[in-house]
Amino acid sequence: MPCLIAAPGSGSGKTLLSLSLAALARRRGLRLQPFKVGPDYLDPQLLSRVSGQTCRNLDPLLCGEAWVQRCFHWHGRRADLALVEGVMGLFDGRGPGSEGSSAAVAVQLGLPVILVVEASRQAGSIAALVRGFRDHGPPRVNLAGVVLNRVGSERHRTLLAEALAAVSVPMLGALPRHPSLELPSRHLGLLPPGEVSDLENRLATWAALAERHLDLPRLWPLLAPPPPAAPEGDPEAQGDPIQALLRLPAHGDGRAFGDSGSRTTKAGVRVAVASDAAFHFRYPEAGELLTALGLELCSWSPLADQPLPPGAAAVLLPGGYPELHSERLAAARRSLADLRRAFGAGIPIVAECGGLLLLGRELCDPQGQSHPMAGLLPFRARRGELSLGYRQATALGDGLLVRRGERMQGHEFHRWQLESARQQPPAADGRELWQLEGWGSAVRAEGWRTAHLHASWLHLHWAGFPQLPRRLAAAARQAAGALSAGTCSMGGSAQE
Repeated sequence: MPCLIAAPGSGSGKTLLSLSLAALARRRGLRLQPFKVGPDYLDPQLLSRVSGQTCRNLDPLLCGEAWVQRCFHWHGRRADLALVEGVMGLFDGRGPGSEGSSAAVAVQLGLPVILVVEASRQAGSIAALVRGFRDHGPPRVNLAGVVLNRVGSERHRTLLAEALAAVSVPMLGALPRHPSLELPSRHLGLLPPGEVSDLENRLATWAALAERHLDLPRLWPLLAPPPPAAPEGDPEAQGDPIQALLRLPAHGDGRAFGDSGSRTTKAGVRVAVASDAAFHFRYPEAGELLTALGLELCSWSPLADQPLPPGAAAVLLPGGYPELHSERLAAARRSLADLRRAFGAGIPIVAECGGLLLLGRELCDPQGQSHPMAGLLPFRARRGELSLGYRQATALGDGLLVRRGERMQGHEFHRWQLESARQQPPAADGRELWQLEGWGSAVRAEGWRTAHLHASWLHLHWAGFPQLPRRLAAAARQAAGALSAGTCSMGGSAQE
């Protein structure tokens, strides 16, 4: 059974340990399947890049425990090795509790825990810290051992090892201070792999450091892939999780917006997916579900001022860092014009977090300079207070993806805030999407909805709500039919 790599808090080094093990596995010619607990995009991108395998998020709050179990066993047992990287501190979950935490996932899946401790300013006190995490609960975890990070010298290592031995906790390694173990970051987390210029050199260094400073004879067996899921209980527990989602009965869909309970759609129904340095926060299951429903995903770069792919019958605008590229996006006249034409033609548009910012009138860069965007929604966005946490969303009416009264769990994480614009742009008649509430967050209405638009700060994991890709597939199919029949036209030239 693989391990779950956790820590007392963020910044302790659990991602670095995970990356070092993934780099070593790849150098040895082994396929390591990475997983990440919680709602994260950046750590999974790095883990995917280093391991060569698509990292999967295990989030019981966004996806439910049944999905976590099925996803873990399906993907994990198809590799030679597997590991699960935790999120934040070991017991950090929703609000002050441990619901959805790394500890909760470890207990659910029966995983031993490796605790990564940043030890640069500690000596004997490390025993108290580790003993507290070992004995804390509920939930009580199975602590397999500790890996120390930023150990200053051999003398420091010996001192820490003796302190851990006094509380009967194995030391599984001690990583030193090293330039390659300091990962660059920005306001939402680590830099994505495409922006780490020396990543290839780091891979070799990480693998070498793992071989030199980790107790691999004891640690490597903790990367064994999971066994097949128990046959009792869910008869589909060992099946393809995407196909299992599509076999779930469709529910709650009214005729006004269509329904797609089928796993196939007409050939040639294309979905443009914004994919570049400004838009890349997307769970892999979203694309897999749409592909399984018969849609063709086409990458589209607003940052490169590309036209929408020909025949695109839907547009996905995922999160990312548009605020860091606002000047270039403002100059992407062809992309923005095509987006406006798509909206006017009734092409379904789904925008999430950073994707939402592209639809407003203006977007301020980190220096406070304002730049014009697509102008479809009545707001100006600028840097403000951090909005972070799980949210329960209750739909206020029917829309492209939601139906009145539906309740969904999502996650909010952004530092840019919206200000109302004076002039009302074309989509200003779109109604508020849903009511959001969460621990420590004021209840508020948020987002925009029409029959063809879903725009919100909220990140959703579609594995937890398979009705969403079904509805988008139905709307895209309808739009594709209208485009083919000539009753829906994008109109005009692609140049403006």
